[in-house]
Amino acid sequence: MAQSSASNATPAAAQSAGGLSAKGLSAGSVGLLGATVIGISCIAPAYTLTASLGPTVAAVGTQMPGIFMVGFIPMLLVALGYRELNNSMPDAGTSFTWATRAFGPWLGWMGGWGLIVATVVVLSNLAGVAVDFFYLMLAQLFGNPDLADLAANVWINIFTCLVFMVLACYVSYRGMETTKMVQYVLVAFQLLVLIWFSVAALVHFADGTAFDALGFSASWFNPFLTPSFSAFAAGVSLSIFIYWGWDVTLTMNEETKDPERTPGRAATLTVGIIFVLYILVSVSALMFSGVGTGELGLGNEDIQGNVFAALAGPVMGPFAILMSLAVLSSSAASLQSTFVGPARTMLSMGHYRAFPKRFAAISPRFRSPGFATVIAGVVAWVFYAVMRVLSTDVLTDTILTLGIMICFYYGVTAFACVWFFRREVFSSTRAFLLKLLAPLIGGIILAVIFATTLIDSTNPEYGSGSEIGGVGLVFILAMVLFIAGIVLMFIMRAVDPAFFQGKTLTKGTSRDT
Repeated sequence: MAQSSASNATPAAAQSAGGLSAKGLSAGSVGLLGATVIGISCIAPAYTLTASLGPTVAAVGTQMPGIFMVGFIPMLLVALGYRELNNSMPDAGTSFTWATRAFGPWLGWMGGWGLIVATVVVLSNLAGVAVDFFYLMLAQLFGNPDLADLAANVWINIFTCLVFMVLACYVSYRGMETTKMVQYVLVAFQLLVLIWFSVAALVHFADGTAFDALGFSASWFNPFLTPSFSAFAAGVSLSIFIYWGWDVTLTMNEETKDPERTPGRAATLTVGIIFVLYILVSVSALMFSGVGTGELGLGNEDIQGNVFAALAGPVMGPFAILMSLAVLSSSAASLQSTFVGPARTMLSMGHYRAFPKRFAAISPRFRSPGFATVIAGVVAWVFYAVMRVLSTDVLTDTILTLGIMICFYYGVTAFACVWFFRREVFSSTRAFLLKLLAPLIGGIILAVIFATTLIDSTNPEYGSGSEIGGVGLVFILAMVLFIAGIVLMFIMRAVDPAFFQGKTLTKGTSRDT
């Protein structure tokens, strides 16, 4: 895996002016369809639904569809702000670059750190789900239930996770062309199976063969019927998690055709498709299973961490193995495509000298951020291994931690849009709606959810119930990640102050670009 020198990827002239500059990626290699497919893959609908349906019902009950709608609102509003920023400043660093241009190096650095940490957390989570469904698939394939229990063995689990991580890292290292071709098949397959599951569940309801039939009610879409604001915030945090990943379409902006418009259109299209799919699956699951604590009820704690593993057989009959394959392929595909975001953010941070220059290295053969991709894989696997040992329910705790990190860096980027375009937001109705109102409302919603979730996570009963010294593990994990970012930021300031002095990337407004 040879790398070109970091210096070749860092044009001195462009950086001395403090402006944006190219990083040597493969330009024009992804179109609208490819970017949208990779966006859907990164969200990984089959994986996110099997991991989040149960916890969301535990938090808000039958209001799950309404909470999914609420979670969609800030995602859409923030996506509109992202699109405006990308139109003005297409750069692989996205949140890092845009927050730096709007607020300066310190908050910009932490915005980039939030994105990196969120993606590293979800990479570990994806690998964990892939491991569970890999052994479940083997059990179904060979008719031996004992094979599914291998996933519960910590050391077998960690080793299998390593294998998945290496394979995904290798495909991502080979660049966007390889990534794109792998995703077409895997994304189409999981979407087909999820629609199949939803239709089959509704047929069972109509035939009177559902487990705990629950008649459809429009009240399910009323999020204000949740029992408390804390439950509402927890549900929205989970729903934000299930939409997360669409911004990968923007980290590819230096590799897309028509980089000013294609990434933003792909992001909006991705979020819209996923929203419709999630509403369909959530409603059909409620109508089939109900929210009780029975064997197949969505309120049963024993199945909440992996709903499809329990429901696929009763709903899809002999075709249940297709759901195992769908979640496995969803996890594996997203595991691979999710490498795109952190690798390109680290590439950009290395390029502008906010990270060590080594991170700016580009593979001369594949024109991909090879070094950053490998580092993302190593860190994600180590994080998973540690969490697998510490947490009684690694999936739930990492999902909740991920929600906190997503709210942080999405919120920072939304406010960056408002501040960066502040001198032109009243120039037209379009500018007012897309550069001020939409990102401002989205950012405020995310800020409220961030604060509420962070406070609630101090309770040792939050999440899986894992705690250290009487403090919830989710809160401790979030604080460790934030503090680690601050420490690393000051270390980088001491080692190479150029970025923090505004020499490589300057603060400005839209009038300056």
